[in-house]
Amino acid sequence: MARRKRTSPGEDLIDLIALLPWWAGLALAFISYVLLHQVASQPLVVGSTPAEVTGSYGRMMWLGLATAGQYLLPVICMLGAGLSAWRRRERQQLVSAATGNDTAKALDGMTWREFEKLVGEGFRLQGYKVMETGGQGPDGGIDLVLARPAQNKSEIFLVQCKQWRAFKVGVDVVRELYGVMAAKGAAGGFVVTSGRFTNEATAFAQGRNVKLIDGPKLEALIKQVKTESQGGNAAPSSTSVAASTPSSADCPICTKPMLQRTAKRGAKAGQMFWGCSDYPVCRGTRAI
Repeated sequence: MARRKRTSPGEDLIDLIALLPWWAGLALAFISYVLLHQVASQPLVVGSTPAEVTGSYGRMMWLGLATAGQYLLPVICMLGAGLSAWRRRERQQLVSAATGNDTAKALDGMTWREFEKLVGEGFRLQGYKVMETGGQGPDGGIDLVLARPAQNKSEIFLVQCKQWRAFKVGVDVVRELYGVMAAKGAAGGFVVTSGRFTNEATAFAQGRNVKLIDGPKLEALIKQVKTESQGGNAAPSSTSVAASTPSSADCPICTKPMLQRTAKRGAKAGQMFWGCSDYPVCRGTRAI
């Protein structure tokens, strides 16, 4: 994913704040104004000795920065909050478009940038924290970094997106991701494509902590997370195993057998659903 060039630190700060929820950006705007306004409101006392005069220059510079920053920084935070809200709405619209009558056609008509946003929203609705990192081109590099809580620290997962509907993703792509995972100490990784994988790629991923999500699995994942978000169902991390009998259906993400589980909170608390037997590595679910 190619990222546009930044021309100022202000743009970088806006983009950084946009990674937060929109309400967090507004909270930062309020807090920054209150703190900087208190500093800017302090009187400037100029001493009479040379040392005191020298110290006064430093305080004068700090008060000047605080006076300008009490307005500039909140504006930057609010712009970041607005950008965060706009991106959130854009991702929701992509999910809605992809869950229409022809999901395959919708995926095929997306740009590579829209495809990556859609994949990120799918993982976000599955309970992951998602950060878009950007690659060295439309399909190069690591596109998404996922995080989720573990026992002692957060586990990191890497995602590479390939919008190849007319081609099959080969083993070289999977090997590249696996190498980056080892270098960065990631707990796992995903290669997501709107097309298919070659037999060599599938064989290489078997037995490794790399999950391959092709077009049909991606369509099932998108429809599943859309249904859960509309129904207010809790994330799989808040569920408990209610039965250990595998279902006849396979996981829509990794195709492994599924187990019956019970939602512990949310609008569907107490209701049964199928959860992947490889949870928490895989968070695929199906309605019963």
